[in-house]
Amino acid sequence: MTALLRYQTALLLRSQRWVPPLVVYAAALAVGVQGGQPVLDSLGWAAAVLLPVAAWLVRICVTGEPPAARACVSAASGPARAHLASVLVGLGAATALGGAATVVVTLISDPVSSGHGTRVPSLQAGGSGLLAVLVCALLGTAVGALTSWPVLRSPGRAVPALLLAALLALVATGSPAHAAVTALVTGSRSGTVPLPLLPLAAAVLVTAAVTAVTCALTARRSP
Repeated sequence: MTALLRYQTALLLRSQRWVPPLVVYAAALAVGVQGGQPVLDSLGWAAAVLLPVAAWLVRICVTGEPPAARACVSAASGPARAHLASVLVGLGAATALGGAATVVVTLISDPVSSGHGTRVPSLQAGGSGLLAVLVCALLGTAVGALTSWPVLRSPGRAVPALLLAALLALVATGSPAHAAVTALVTGSRSGTVPLPLLPLAAAVLVTAAVTAVTCALTARRSP
């Protein structure tokens, strides 16, 4: 598995297909996060906009190989393991991107509540933001896996499905991502730092289930 992860990571980096998601995420942060804003509000924005970017990165990793190369890797290691490696690399890239953004946002934001009347511990806020980022990275991974091969093969259907699913994952009541981001915004209003452990556990379960299903489909639909 280690060799597969290294191979998929090298494939992602050399393709430079990670550049557009990085640029889009940086632009979204530049628009939604300004120095001196309440830290929890800014962290909520950083986590929310990561979800579609994570889905995009996973789709890039899953679809990045030419068919002949994918067939060779699948024959050598098994289609399910090869697919799992690509999904994990996408998740890792999204988590690294969100983690770096969390550090930057925490440093430039004001450690206060929304009304600027209550101090908020920066370290605790950063930890809470990191958990929310992880939740959104996981849900984005699930969205990316569900809207890519082998579930959806046509880009004409997959891309709109990815955008719609990412939006629903952010706004639908009961979604772990919605719960984590809402907890940060609500905490900013009250001046308390939330700990979104329940959304994180739910996100882990959802993403694990989706990944298992897509890996099983890959094994069945591979030539």
